[in-house]
Amino acid sequence: MTEYKRAAKAALSFSKPLPDAKLRVISLGAGVQSSVMALMAAKGEVGPMPDCAIFADTQWEPKEVYTHLDWLETQLPFPVHRVSEGNIREDIIRIMQMDKIRGDNGTPPFFAFRDGKRRGPIRRQCTEFYKIRPIRRYFRQALGLKKGQRGPKEPVVEQWIGISTDEVQRMKMARDKWCANRWPLIETGMSRNDCLNWFNKNYPSRRLSKSACIGCPYHSNAAWREVKANPAQWKDAVEIDRIIRPGSASSDSEWFLHTSGVPLDEVDLSTAADKGQQEFGFLEECEGMCGI
Repeated sequence: MTEYKRAAKAALSFSKPLPDAKLRVISLGAGVQSSVMALMAAKGEVGPMPDCAIFADTQWEPKEVYTHLDWLETQLPFPVHRVSEGNIREDIIRIMQMDKIRGDNGTPPFFAFRDGKRRGPIRRQCTEFYKIRPIRRYFRQALGLKKGQRGPKEPVVEQWIGISTDEVQRMKMARDKWCANRWPLIETGMSRNDCLNWFNKNYPSRRLSKSACIGCPYHSNAAWREVKANPAQWKDAVEIDRIIRPGSASSDSEWFLHTSGVPLDEVDLSTAADKGQQEFGFLEECEGMCGI
């Protein structure tokens, strides 16, 4: 048994159906894992049958993700609700035009460098802002909760999250007492590769894409190469990388989309595996809501 499989087995005690759920929902990122999880539910391979799926739209996903989502809606026996907190790309430009960052902003974890030395990624707020918040708002509306009203003290919402056995470190309990997170792919012992194999067996003529913003700083070099293969998307990402370079008005650092602190159109996109190194990526994304 691999280390991942052992960790997933230990995590099973945290993943189980909620017997009396008032609302059973798939958090649908339209990537590999959540797509397979939704299709398995449609075929009755995991259950009980969800009431719906929710796609939190940052409005900056690759076109193929939206095309796949359109197709996915035709395959599922339950509705897919699209919710959004706004367009993250437009919001990035707005933030960079501020003389001082004010108010509530969903900034991505841009990499900050000063005098050529990396100072970290900046605080990541995009997952909370563009993924968790609109989904949570939908749950509250579905439960009939008004603004500021407290929810039930016991779980009544079961939220399915598409984390596989090779990503158990991303599992997090729900923050609200009235919501219980569940990870059906953990329960079925499926890795990301297992998900790909399942999809290829059941839908051999189709292709799955990874769900992520075009200019996500958590892209691995392999993911950046996929972006670069699409000239329009690459131009888009390079433009945003240039726009964020000065950092915010309250920052003394330069910001970059790439972890190396090199302008995106100048980066050596050899993979970490090519160099015998560990690749930075979505496993460091602590909320477990992006890239699935």
